[in-house]
Amino acid sequence: MSTEATIESVLAMHTIAVVGLSPKVERPSHGVTRYLLAQGYRVIPVNPGYDNILGLKCYPSLGAIPEPVEVVDVFRRAEHAVSVAEEAIAVGAKALWLQLGIVNDEAVRLAEEAGLLAVQNRCIKIEHERRHY
Repeated sequence: MSTEATIESVLAMHTIAVVGLSPKVERPSHGVTRYLLAQGYRVIPVNPGYDNILGLKCYPSLGAIPEPVEVVDVFRRAEHAVSVAEEAIAVGAKALWLQLGIVNDEAVRLAEEAGLLAVQNRCIKIEHERRHY
């Protein structure tokens, strides 16, 4: 599947776990999450340091989320991407999205081999805006 087709397929999914979501308004993860919420996506924060971010219950890990997750949107450094990919696979996610500036070919390979769609070094907000405005 081409990168563009993969992005289109991921953007059509509705439940997004944001790994590394920060409560700090100046952080990219915060702004992207606010945008996703405004676009009607179901967003589930994942950050072990917080109980609640943006008025949403925050979970310490993907495995702690008590409902199915479609997209795992990653705002962690690239060296953490493999472990996040492994967690995404374990919880049955359908897609792994490594945000702009995050490149980890091993994480992408693991995800794709497990049947997940994978995108790296792209911003989900920018890609959504490009297609919907």
